[in-house]
Formats: sequence, C-alpha cells, structure tokens
Amino acid sequence: METSEPKILFFDIGGVLLTNGWGHDSRKLAAERFGLNYDELNTLHNYIFNVFEIGNITLDEYLDTVIFNHPRDFTREDFKEFVYSRSKELPGLLQWMKEWKRDCGFRVISINNEGKELNTYRVKKFKLHECFDAFVSSCDVKMRKPDPNIFLLALGIAQARPEQCYYFDDRIFQVETAKSLGMHAYHHTSFEETKAILERIKKEISQPQ
Repeated sequence: METSEPKILFFDIGGVLLTNGWGHDSRKLAAERFGLNYDELNTLHNYIFNVFEIGNITLDEYLDTVIFNHPRDFTREDFKEFVYSRSKELPGLLQWMKEWKRDCGFRVISINNEGKELNTYRVKKFKLHECFDAFVSSCDVKMRKPDPNIFLLALGIAQARPEQCYYFDDRIFQVETAKSLGMHAYHHTSFEETKAILERIKKEISQPQ
C-alpha cells in the first residue's frame, strides 16, 4: 500500500536549477556597472527585500527604495533589464529533470523565495512548467523560507504527509527546516550528486516491499 501513495519532490529553484534571481553577486556587479555605492545599495536591499519577496511591493517599488532614491544617469528599464539578465540556467539539472520527470512517477513542486516579477519571468524564460506541476512561491503565498509554515502549506497543497516527500535545497538551513518537519531533505551541492540521489530514490520506491 505504501508504494501506491504519491511521492512528491519539492525543489528550491535559485541555486539548484537556476542562478539566484537577485543575489549578492548580482548586486555587487550592478554596483560596479552602474556606478552605485554598494554598501548603500545592500543596506537598503536588506531593509526591504523580504517585503518584495512576499509580494507586498512591486519590483518598481523595490527599485524606488533601493536604486532610484537618487537621480540616476541610467533608466529604470536599463536597470530592470540587467536584473532579469542575471537569471541563468545552471548546468545540467534543469534539462535532465525535464526529461526524467516524464516517467519518474513523482509530482514535482517548487518551494521558492522570489519576488513576483522575477518569479514570473523565470517561469516563462526557462519553461519551468515543463519541470514543475505547481509553484509554492513566496510572492504568492505571503510567506518565505525559512518560515516552517511555507513548507506546511506546500504539504497541504500536495495533500501529502512529510514522509512521502523529498526536498532539495542548496542552503543547508533550509534543508534542516524541511527535515525538522519530517520530510526527506537533501543538501544540493552538484548536478551529479542530486541526479544520483534522485535515481536512487526512484529505484527504491519502484521495488516491491
């Protein structure tokens, strides 16, 4: 009976399948390219980014606070284009997952922190619907990791118990949160290692008990 129960894969996106949408390295590069004071940018970013990630302000409102709080010699559209351009596919895993998902027997759902505009862009740009059955994104559910409640919400959406679920994240503290709720959770460190774990899980659950 256990083997007939649905098995759910939960995945983070940034740092696992794609680069982080607007991480530290991107902000540092933006400061260099646009002639910004990085310390000021980062302080204001840390002040308001959580509000953006839970969907309570738009990308334009975030930029009003962090970037366009002074007159600039570049346009808003130029800066937004740069922000979007920092999203890139990490080698290997996403394309492999799209193929593997076709007969893996799992439902695959994201649990990711992302602002609304960046989340929408990344889903469309990288055709993430080919990999995910649903998205539990911070901008839509008004919660963000490491809040345990976003994991509990994801379990409710999947209508699954923690022991039926497998979670992958590149940040160890997010992995520990998932583990504390009873999920099988793994620290993603490379395409090859995560691929091997997924193949092993698929083999284990396909074997008669």
